[in-house]
Amino acid sequence: MVDPTDVKEPANLRFLRRMVTVLTAVMICGVLVVTALLVTRLSGKGPDLPQTVNLPDGTTASAFTQGDTWYAIVTTDNQILIYDRLSGKLRQTLTID
Repeated sequence: MVDPTDVKEPANLRFLRRMVTVLTAVMICGVLVVTALLVTRLSGKGPDLPQTVNLPDGTTASAFTQGDTWYAIVTTDNQILIYDRLSGKLRQTLTID
């Protein structure tokens, strides 16, 4: 009878075992790097938002977006109100058909 400890492992099986071990280590490192990047990127300061926005009477905001020198409010009555970021004054009103 052959003792199982005396059987030599085939070379391709040894290579496969080492490759799986290396790939496992690479995946663990990758997960750690992605986690670290998410933590560092998401823990930063968010965008500067205006403290108050004066909407015309009877309008309700449904969305907000901003650029470098302006911010815009999309209202529920299909209008886009574009405001100046520094002064807070209404620059332009666009009506959506």
